[in-house]
Amino acid sequence: MTSRIWVRLFMTTLLIGGITSAIVGFIINWNEYVHYFTEFRIINILSALFWFILWGFLYSVVSQMGFFAYLTVHRFGLGIFKSVSLWNGVQAVLTLFVLFDLVYLRYETFAKSGDSLYPYIGLAVLLLIPALVIAWYKAKQTNREAFIPALFFMIVVTVIEWFPVLRVNESSWIYLMLFSLLACNAYQILILHKLNMQSQQQRQSRQSSTNRITKSPKKISKKTVH
Repeated sequence: MTSRIWVRLFMTTLLIGGITSAIVGFIINWNEYVHYFTEFRIINILSALFWFILWGFLYSVVSQMGFFAYLTVHRFGLGIFKSVSLWNGVQAVLTLFVLFDLVYLRYETFAKSGDSLYPYIGLAVLLLIPALVIAWYKAKQTNREAFIPALFFMIVVTVIEWFPVLRVNESSWIYLMLFSLLACNAYQILILHKLNMQSQQQRQSRQSSTNRITKSPKKISKKTVH
């Protein structure tokens, strides 16, 4: 990936994180901010909007760090297991393990006596459904072997990025960060192959331009000799 394309990816993902966080922030905290809109308190609305956008930028940076970390791990995994199918099998097992822990460990840590398990399962399902959709669409865009890596990234990497808020167990922050991370991670994993193609085309264009420049002086020198 060229530096120009990476900067464009960074800025676009940053914007997606900010917009998503602003929208979700007002929705999940509507009872707290509704009087700002009914009373037309523009300064307070802009202040809250700015605050949510800043958090979205932060979540976007966390998402991008996780994305490039996964790309590195993915290369190591392919190198270690020497087989795409075997590495995909390992990722599938880890994905199931993380989903189980997301339900079981949170229930064991935060549930009180008599609490239902369903809300904890629901949070895992809320992560699983968009992850399946994104992984299916990624496989449709590229090839079937991309399904498991995309699913692994959307679940395992998202949970790792999400972990600091999961430890706090504050519902508004959990949903705010979750949707921001899902939006940023989905965009990055879906756009990756297109960016790689653009980078390859740019390198080929530069290489052909360089070859023309290096060949042209030779032709001129031959003409002058004759």
